[in-house]
Amino acid sequence: MSPELRRIGEKARSEPRLVFTSLYHHICDVDHLRACFEALPADRAVGIDGISKEQYGANLDENIKELSSRLRNMGYRPQPKRRTYIPKPGSVKGRPLAISCFEDKLVELAIKRVLEPIYEVQFEDSSYGYRPGRSQHQCLDDLGRTIQQSRINTIVEADIRSFFNTVDHAWMLKFLGHRIGDPRIIRLIGCLLKGGILEDGLVQASEEGTPQGSILSPLLSNIYLHYVLDLWFSRRVRPQCRGEAYYFRFADDFVAGFQYRQEAEQFQTALGERLGQFKLRLAEEKTRCLAFGRFARSNAQKQGQKPGEFTFLGFTHYCGKSKTGHFKVKRRTSRKKLGASLRAFRHWARGARHKQTKAEMLARAKARVQGHLNYYAITDNARSCSRYVYHATRILRQWLNRKSQRQAYNWDEYNHVLRAIHWPRVQIRIDLSPFRRAEAC
Repeated sequence: MSPELRRIGEKARSEPRLVFTSLYHHICDVDHLRACFEALPADRAVGIDGISKEQYGANLDENIKELSSRLRNMGYRPQPKRRTYIPKPGSVKGRPLAISCFEDKLVELAIKRVLEPIYEVQFEDSSYGYRPGRSQHQCLDDLGRTIQQSRINTIVEADIRSFFNTVDHAWMLKFLGHRIGDPRIIRLIGCLLKGGILEDGLVQASEEGTPQGSILSPLLSNIYLHYVLDLWFSRRVRPQCRGEAYYFRFADDFVAGFQYRQEAEQFQTALGERLGQFKLRLAEEKTRCLAFGRFARSNAQKQGQKPGEFTFLGFTHYCGKSKTGHFKVKRRTSRKKLGASLRAFRHWARGARHKQTKAEMLARAKARVQGHLNYYAITDNARSCSRYVYHATRILRQWLNRKSQRQAYNWDEYNHVLRAIHWPRVQIRIDLSPFRRAEAC
């Protein structure tokens, strides 16, 4: 971070109510734009103009100066984004992504770098998604510790329907105006939001939503939900509760925990009304209250039932016990995510056998399995990870052997190859056990 942007962050921290009225010149600065160019990865998908980082950088100085001039003169106009889809569990069409042109990516990153220091000091501790120094594992760790060490007895599991596609632009710009008083930045962000989407040869106007895939989208979504949910919970919901109440959000996924079920049900009812005020909708079929906590298992067993479970950040959370018999929050890979991961692995292997050598397939498969374990290999989840590795190993052998029947691997040969490439083994990579961590201290 440059000294100028660092000073902006310090100013925002020392004066929480300050409205910044002169920021636009930082976005237009040639050195800032050049730093953004260096920071952008070179292997990303291209937009509708087909220009890559390498092509843009062939005449970098002239391109950067020309872009800076258009920004200063308010002559910059973003191009429509290219719509593409990636696999999404439970969806035939997939998750929509919007791919910006390279120059638009430069501008988006320049805006993000200017605004992020201002909002990072303002965001609540309950927000974890797409923030520097914060991750899904940290959110899971804090959630598990809170449930385990507090008086939480009820969890509210909620879902916002198509959040990124339904963000209201008028509310978004109004929220930005609380801290950003430079009208040129507000106008530029408005142009980016309304730049349009190119799909099937037609450009569709963007009347609402902040497109997923955009560099600026995660920050804008955090700002929107900061005002819609985070501040509402910390300043209105929690102070009105007689018992303990906690809230955790990662991007548009969030859960809340309450000591008393009545207060959890009141929150669930108020939540739909709160979202409706800001043009958002609650997915009623995915929103529920469930008993969860240190007494949930015993209470459910008395009624002849199983204790409740909830899914958050790809993990199913359930009430378990430690080796000494104490209550412990445990997690396993959600069935939906596990199935989707294996289907994606099979789809890749089936296509890769025509395009890659066996050595390339083995190396790429190893990287895919390693990536899965880097996220899901957490405390108490070894069984689900072993199931994934077991099935992925067999899927890979199946499609390797279909490359050529004459050179098919038998199991002894295949296992020898896996040992030679150091095939990933299931071991805990992220320790989320508060007991073990306490002993280490």
